[in-house]
Amino acid sequence: MTAGTPSVKRMLIDKANARIVVYVSVAAFILVFSLVATKTLVSQAAYQNRVISAKRTAVNQLKTDISATSQLKSAYDAFVNTPQNAINGNPSGTGTQDGSNAKIVLDALPSSYDFPGLTTALDNLLSAQNGIKINSISGTDDELNQASNQTSSSPQASPIPFSVSVTGNYPSIQNVVGVFERSIRPIQVQTVQISGTSDGITMNVTAQTYYQPAKSLNINKKVVQ
Repeated sequence: MTAGTPSVKRMLIDKANARIVVYVSVAAFILVFSLVATKTLVSQAAYQNRVISAKRTAVNQLKTDISATSQLKSAYDAFVNTPQNAINGNPSGTGTQDGSNAKIVLDALPSSYDFPGLTTALDNLLSAQNGIKINSISGTDDELNQASNQTSSSPQASPIPFSVSVTGNYPSIQNVVGVFERSIRPIQVQTVQISGTSDGITMNVTAQTYYQPAKSLNINKKVVQ
């Protein structure tokens, strides 16, 4: 061999080193790729397990709700289909004490601020009493301001204030309190003022009844992280 010419052995060593570098690089790439892929697969598997768990919980809740719905329907049918309603009236009648139990409940605690409906109910109650003259039924028709309070996830009873003025003899005036007690709607008497003589007594009553907004059913979406 001439001087400066690399030997065959040296060339083979360089070629082997080059192959080793390539092999090590490929192996390192495969290892890093495998680690990243494994981490991603493990993360995806954990996420899918959380999704499956959440779906199972939702399915179990749905089954419970379906069972409760069936029981509620049976209880509602038994509550409505009675030969006599809760206030001893005819479920199929049209009198002041008639109507199904469902209608009575809705009349007792309506879901909206219905002041005209309240005045009509009070007028019917008081007009049915002998010896009573209705001077006035007044209050605030706040239906527009209460319109935003029609539904709620946790409804609470809200007051509807009103005042009534009636005139009658002593026995008939005594019966007015009993009229309020027999009302389907809950009535809380706040003040009572009585003036006049035994032949003509005027009673002024301030009181309030209630309504309760309908319960809203919120269906929520849950994002599984």
